[in-house]
Amino acid sequence: MTAPAITEPLVASDGAPAPVPPTPPTTAPRRRVLRGRSWGLYLAFAVVALAVLWAVIPGVFAPGDPLTGVPADKLLPPSAAHWFGTDTLGRDLFGRVVHGAVHSLSGALIAVTVGLALGTLLGAIAGAVGGVVDDVLMRVVDVLLAIPGLLLSLSVIILLGFGTVNAAIAVGLGSVAAFARLMRAEVARVRRTEYVEAAFGSGATFFAVLRRHVLPNSLTPIVALAALQFGTAILAISTLGFLGYGAPPPTPEWGLLIADGRNYVGTAWWLTALPGLVVVAVVLSANRISHRIGRSAR
Repeated sequence: MTAPAITEPLVASDGAPAPVPPTPPTTAPRRRVLRGRSWGLYLAFAVVALAVLWAVIPGVFAPGDPLTGVPADKLLPPSAAHWFGTDTLGRDLFGRVVHGAVHSLSGALIAVTVGLALGTLLGAIAGAVGGVVDDVLMRVVDVLLAIPGLLLSLSVIILLGFGTVNAAIAVGLGSVAAFARLMRAEVARVRRTEYVEAAFGSGATFFAVLRRHVLPNSLTPIVALAALQFGTAILAISTLGFLGYGAPPPTPEWGLLIADGRNYVGTAWWLTALPGLVVVAVVLSANRISHRIGRSAR
């Protein structure tokens, strides 16, 4: 026989209703969600760190010469001896991907540096000075935004010439507009804050306030955008290499590796699929890290 349900509140000894004990918070589901998100972030850091190690010490992961092959071992599928298989000249594809990381990552770093330096400078001047200077610089930025990024990069490469560095500079110039617009918006926002107005009211000079208060408090979103542009730059440089505007053969650049295997998709799928998966993994990991930095900035 079950006990009857209690329908009246408990009563203390003095006749007043007894306080109801608080219900403990249920934090287990949130902990599981956060743990899953953290594992995704850790995996992204691991992928980017591995790619950086490939670029810094490629001989540790692939000690062989990426430019020398064994003709008798051409077009071998992935195996324990050759993780990514071999290409048409018998060269180990995994070794070429590892040694090609330095070209793709260094090119992406140059591109982000160019876009960050020029874009931040233009945006800071436009947001700090305002007036006619702001209007002129933002119209220039609008013109850059109106031109497709790939078309702008190809135009710059035609002027500068082929090569990884020139391709990186071209990609960096294509990202100047994004950095400039974000920096201009952040500087304009910080300039209207109370502590900046108080700094001006206390007699500080324009450049002192800009250096001490405005610029340091405007750079956090720029760092998040730089991390996002790093992954985008890797993809853009690989695209230019695939089209033949990047590093010349036999340089083991990631985009060029994919282009070399496009004629053998039906018979040697690994020549394009595996380098392409490496590019996708690094780009997605860089984007995941940039989104985390962006959330921290907010």
